[in-house]
Amino acid sequence: MEDEPMSAEESLNLIARQTRQNRRELGGGPARMLAAWAFAWIVGWGFTYVAVQPGVAIPGWVGGVLVAVLFAAAIAYTGYVSARAGRGIRGPSRTVGAMYGYSWAIASAGLMVIDIRITQFGSLASDQVSLLWSGTWLLLTGVLYLAGGTVWQDKLMYGLGAWMIVSAGLSVVVGFPANFLVLALCGGGGFLLAAIVYFAREKTGC
Repeated sequence: MEDEPMSAEESLNLIARQTRQNRRELGGGPARMLAAWAFAWIVGWGFTYVAVQPGVAIPGWVGGVLVAVLFAAAIAYTGYVSARAGRGIRGPSRTVGAMYGYSWAIASAGLMVIDIRITQFGSLASDQVSLLWSGTWLLLTGVLYLAGGTVWQDKLMYGLGAWMIVSAGLSVVVGFPANFLVLALCGGGGFLLAAIVYFAREKTGC
């Protein structure tokens, strides 16, 4: 007797399990990537928050350069780990992963154009520009993690997305320069907590 075809839900669950197994075997689980981003956010934005405090003799541009360098390193590491993990994945799950990765690049490029253009109008004070950039980028990060959690049926990723959206609103509410502290503690802390949970899952095989 031939096996009955799997339902759509069973197929998605199988793809998700196989993807997690392949990532664990190839060392490409999300824990390492999230840890890299946690480091970039906590160190970069934490330093920026300290640098903009009254009486601190650190030029403001130093924090911007540090954030850019850390983010570039995190992007490079994420690309390396993703490419390495993708070698062992075939079929629909590989396509979904690639499309999700492109979504980050496309959405980030679009948001950058929007924020730069709004900044160029000159109608916003420097403090307001800071809130615009921190709020919109946290919001984008949250939405994309919500999408990823939905696609892969990953409640932790979905929860991280929701947390980032809450943090986006909080970063605007607290104002400048406390928004940098929200980026470091809430944004970076969210990445760090998720990395720890994913790492524990990889060790237990769950």
